[in-house]
Amino acid sequence: MQFRKSLPLFLCLPVFLAACGNTVPEQALFGGAAGTGAAAVVGGSLLTGAAVGAAGNVAFCQVYPDKCL
Repeated sequence: MQFRKSLPLFLCLPVFLAACGNTVPEQALFGGAAGTGAAAVVGGSLLTGAAVGAAGNVAFCQVYPDKCL
């Protein structure tokens, strides 16, 4: 039953992951939102998920700017 409650959030997660942002603050915001959503789905720490997601998205967009729309 736990999985069914989080299914809509899980299905929306690729939308957050596809949006990188144009500036570093946008990249951190979008990554943080995706990380928070992922942490909520798996039952982890929301703060840790936000921090990891923000850092990961900023790093990815800085290394691969051509893949970040």
